[in-house]
Amino acid sequence: MEKSILYFDRPGPENTERLMALAKERAWELGINDVIVATTHGGTALKVLEAFPGANIVAVTISEGYKDRGWCITESERAALIEKGIKVLTATHALGDGVASAFAEKYGGKPMEEVVRDAFYRFGQGMKVCVEIVLMVADAGLIPMDDEVMAIAGTGDGADTCIVVKPAYPRKFFELEIREIVAKPRNINA
Repeated sequence: MEKSILYFDRPGPENTERLMALAKERAWELGINDVIVATTHGGTALKVLEAFPGANIVAVTISEGYKDRGWCITESERAALIEKGIKVLTATHALGDGVASAFAEKYGGKPMEEVVRDAFYRFGQGMKVCVEIVLMVADAGLIPMDDEVMAIAGTGDGADTCIVVKPAYPRKFFELEIREIVAKPRNINA
């Protein structure tokens, strides 16, 4: 099989519309009906709903541990997504920010999850988040484990990264397969 990957010049929300069109096209070609999207306050999840009506859409929000920074979804934002048929998951991040991170902060060192996280960051923030949200929704039982899924995330706001994934549970991380990169920023530090 020969497929092309779209590389955006720079990361950011200005890539969202083009990414949604490409993601929709590739999901249709592969018969993918499960789309996982990272969203802070629901905006990107609503864009996924526009592109994928009828799909099993799971919106993954930032964990409640970031409430003091104003990054957490509000109850009204969550309710609006659920009302439209989008599943919403807020949980501990699969690649860091859990109990091991608290010990590392206090005593030093680096938890293994954060080492893995840092490796995925070499591909960009969106890639790290795509992998992380797939692990999280798998662990929550919100996607089928025997089908490929699509993950969409971004750098800050919007979406600039899309991958096709064979999901796995966090405890079975080595079974996870990134099967395709649909799009990502080329210059991740722009």
